[in-house]
Amino acid sequence: MVGVSDGPGPTRAPAAPGAPAGEPLLSLALASMLDGVHAHAGAVYLLHPDEPVLEMAVMAGMPRAFAAPWERVGLSAPIPVADAVRLRRLVWVGGEEEMARSYPRIAVVLPYPFALAALPVATADTVYGAVFLTWPGAHAHELSDGEREHLTAACARLALRLERAAAENRPPGPERDLLATPVSGVAGTLGSVEAARMVSRLPYGLVSLDLHGRICFANAAATEMLGRPAGELLGTLPWVSVPWLNDPMYEDRYRAALMSQQPTSFVALRPPGEWLSFRMYPSTTGLSVRISRARAVADMARGAPQTERGHSRLVTISQVLSLAGALTEAVSVQDVVQLVWDEVAPSVGSQAMVILGSEAGRLHVLGHRGYQDPHVVERFAGLPLSERTPGTQALNSGVPAFFDSREHLERLYPNRHETPDGYAAWAYLPLIASGRPVGTCVLAYAEPHAFPADERAVLTSLGGLIAQALERALLYDAKHRLAQGLQQSLLPHSLVRLPGIEAAARYLPATLGMEIGGDFYDLVPARPLAAAVIGDVQGHNVTAAALMGQIRTGVRAYTTVGQPPQEVMRSTNQLLVDLGAELFASCLYLRLDPARGKAVMARAGHPPPLVRRPDGRVRVLDLAGGPLLGIDASATYPTTEVSLAPGSVLVLYTDGLVESPGVDIEDSLVELGALLAEVGDQPLEHLADELVRHSAAARERVDDVAVLLLRAGEAG
Repeated sequence: MVGVSDGPGPTRAPAAPGAPAGEPLLSLALASMLDGVHAHAGAVYLLHPDEPVLEMAVMAGMPRAFAAPWERVGLSAPIPVADAVRLRRLVWVGGEEEMARSYPRIAVVLPYPFALAALPVATADTVYGAVFLTWPGAHAHELSDGEREHLTAACARLALRLERAAAENRPPGPERDLLATPVSGVAGTLGSVEAARMVSRLPYGLVSLDLHGRICFANAAATEMLGRPAGELLGTLPWVSVPWLNDPMYEDRYRAALMSQQPTSFVALRPPGEWLSFRMYPSTTGLSVRISRARAVADMARGAPQTERGHSRLVTISQVLSLAGALTEAVSVQDVVQLVWDEVAPSVGSQAMVILGSEAGRLHVLGHRGYQDPHVVERFAGLPLSERTPGTQALNSGVPAFFDSREHLERLYPNRHETPDGYAAWAYLPLIASGRPVGTCVLAYAEPHAFPADERAVLTSLGGLIAQALERALLYDAKHRLAQGLQQSLLPHSLVRLPGIEAAARYLPATLGMEIGGDFYDLVPARPLAAAVIGDVQGHNVTAAALMGQIRTGVRAYTTVGQPPQEVMRSTNQLLVDLGAELFASCLYLRLDPARGKAVMARAGHPPPLVRRPDGRVRVLDLAGGPLLGIDASATYPTTEVSLAPGSVLVLYTDGLVESPGVDIEDSLVELGALLAEVGDQPLEHLADELVRHSAAARERVDDVAVLLLRAGEAG
């Protein structure tokens, strides 16, 4: 539980001129606090006299590198010591889950089980700094009343000493960190020489690490197992001096042991084929490491079938890189779901998976694979986030959960909604991106499955990669829905009926990108003659769609007031120029006169239409035209009159219908004409489907496609 309360804001300590450091005031106070509440690490911060910044002055119990990101902390930072100063209250973080929920930046850097308290160091009217202390993860979930009283009183005493020091012009400065120093002798009746002889006779390796992780002692068995003489080991970090231990996972185990003050272990392969077991026993003075041969692991490796060699259940570095690259190419949520199923699940041995998100305070299923019964997955959907289930818990807390068997899961969640789902082990991975949970990835296993520490670390890291891709995909899908809604609102929902003219239209978005563009078409009823228009605004984004809507509205307005075709085009061109749009548009405008069997056309850089005569002959209309709309304010657009005999079909289209990578546009037009000649006597709706289905764009649609078909009726 995180305990914070409202309180007055901080008043900074007055600036004081520099002075030589006197007694180690801060170090003594910190050591007393640690001892009084049995904390294993902590630090004192001082408030900068001229900036709203806390600066670390002294640290104890762990290397300063552990807290390197928080050497200087702004008072507005979401960090416990800053909160303690702002609120003038003790801030308590009771464990790993609360840290992930309340201070995710810390949890990402230090994902270990530990508790933390932060307190202001302040008098009634002046803040001098802050203190934090940490305990192993085994500490009670709450601070006891005695611990609270001790820490509050100790910080008050420290504030009074700092006030006195400031009055005496002795402001404290940074002090030497309180890390354990090597002891000069050995306690008890056993002398140091005899102790060295004893450990040298042991058949397993013993190594002593200081709080920084440096090797202070190694017995003969350890040097033999590590493959380095003692002179090359002493004073070094094992993951630096021993090449095959140069893996971040092994250093993470050291950090985990030191932060949690609980023994940790790992198994490492010493080339070419010897497995060694490392077990770390931490204390506030350093770590003792026991090294032995991992015979069980070696036997298992030797006993494995030959076909399995080289295929680890864990994701390798190359697979991680491959997955990271693939996820950068994932566009939609379903792309992410498929990639996780194709890339991650086989690597970790999972037989089913589901990715969950949240909406309106409830879980919802973003995608799933591997479940034979869809009703099983539906049990996730709609669960309130306040309900205690593994899926909601991982999403709310940001802490992964691993269940190696059904008994393990149902012991912790006896009433969970997700059981039974036919599987025997599960990993619930919170997907954290930009400091907030965006979902949960559930991996299910057909058989009971142990999750050793190294596998948990890999799965948690993969969760981070998946989360970043999922966050992008959720944003893309939201924009996509918005874009599609905009596109649909700008295009006519249905074509108006024009006397003497039958019409049909089709619009297909590009298959790449946002699936939105600037292609448009319209029929405009007007007296005495109606009009048709088709056009294409450059680009495939919301800007292009919005400009398309303005052009369509302008064309309607100019048609309604009775402007002739050339004036409609000129006015629309002037509209784009006046708007200052950086995009250009092509357009084809027709004034229809079916009673006379005529149509007058004006063209602005648009592909020429096709006409199918009643006898089945097809030709491309050679029309006069002007430049694209929006380029030249003085441009003119000459018109061309064409005959439109009853039964004739006009095919108006945008270039997406006939343009495709690797296909010559003239060949596409020939194919389109041949198809129109063959099937042009079909009902117009069927004809529209046929033209779109067999066009060059059907092979690979990199551009939007708009088609408007007009068939002249009998003169009446």
